[in-house]
Amino acid sequence: MENYFLPGDLEAQIEAFVDHYNHQRYHESLNNVTPADVYLGRDKAILQQRERIKRKTLETRRLHHRQRAA
Repeated sequence: MENYFLPGDLEAQIEAFVDHYNHQRYHESLNNVTPADVYLGRDKAILQQRERIKRKTLETRRLHHRQRAA
């Protein structure tokens, strides 16, 4: 537990928490994007990019598996 002896210290910590919560922390209820991503309309593009990466990874793994099995 931290003690904040000056109001500015507490305000800075609250600001840092809010920034982390909204811009860095992925939220499971938002399909693992940040609230800022949803608010700014970036969520759909992020989720589409993740899906492309996932499909490419699966294709690469299948190809690698086939090559090792042959």
